[in-house]
Amino acid sequence: MDTEAQPTERDRSRPPGTPGARDLSRFALVARLADRLPGGRFTLVLFTCLAFVLFLNAFVVRPFEIPSGSMERGLRVGDRVLVNKLAYRFGARPERGDVVVFDGTGYFGHADYVKRVVGVGGDHVVCCGRDERKARIEVNGRPVDETAFLYPGDSASAVPFDVVVPEGRLFLLGDHRARSSDSRDHLGSPGGGMVPVFDVVGRADWIVWPYGHWTRVERPAAYARVPAAEAAHG
Repeated sequence: MDTEAQPTERDRSRPPGTPGARDLSRFALVARLADRLPGGRFTLVLFTCLAFVLFLNAFVVRPFEIPSGSMERGLRVGDRVLVNKLAYRFGARPERGDVVVFDGTGYFGHADYVKRVVGVGGDHVVCCGRDERKARIEVNGRPVDETAFLYPGDSASAVPFDVVVPEGRLFLLGDHRARSSDSRDHLGSPGGGMVPVFDVVGRADWIVWPYGHWTRVERPAAYARVPAAEAAHG
């Protein structure tokens, strides 16, 4: 009798529930899906990348093309900026000096706009004195030096205004005041030219195109000394 153990072929399949079995089944599912698509795995990868881009655009970051010269000198016509859609999603709110993209429907027009936040809820925003060349915007009684971003040759505003920004809204101005239609021009419109915070799409953080203009959009230090609205009113 041959008592020597005979070699047997091992079962290479993994029983359900063993480590790696689920990964193998997922791989098989993806492979079957790729086989059913025209173009196979290339098409599947393309669709996956497209879904990822759409996810980013919907929830994380969105490209925005500057449509006019209202934000010169910093943002020029045709510049592409990346709008951070998460900037104000977890309790944070727009701050004075932020450049934001917002839906102007019902306030500015049926489009998205880009402007700078000058006043937030509760702020008292005033402009201007008799001599426009020396005048400055005042927020909560503090003059704001806008020379770092205001378009050269522009005055702080040729349109006088004296407003208190309602809670939950923003007072927005373009950096090129002579070419910007902004909160000043809609003071008599519904909402008084103040845009609700919930209509803000996000904060413009980067200029990404053209390549030579690539830079981060910084919040200027001009508003750092503006007191809080409560302190000013108190």
